[in-house]
Amino acid sequence: MVKKSNIAEYKPAPLDVSDVRLPESLLELTEAIAENTHEIWSLNRMEDGWTYGPERDDKALKHPGLRPYAELPESEKEYDRSTAMNAIKLIVKLGYRIEKNR
Repeated sequence: MVKKSNIAEYKPAPLDVSDVRLPESLLELTEAIAENTHEIWSLNRMEDGWTYGPERDDKALKHPGLRPYAELPESEKEYDRSTAMNAIKLIVKLGYRIEKNR
């Protein structure tokens, strides 16, 4: 028998990565992951029929974020950067090393 979850009781519990300090060298990686995250999100939205619009309109499937990463406002870029940074910190916390091939 499969236990049903109670969504009302769901409490997100991500691993705490606040103690992870990353070297400067990973900032370039953070930005690359942030941009790629936006590209994946945009592609998925477009495949679902969404197009660019200056205002979000769920009925018309319009979204102002469907534009190149470089054209996003800093607040939108920071959302993607935070996601990327937390992913990198989690990788390091779990004991993996990230090295760039030369």
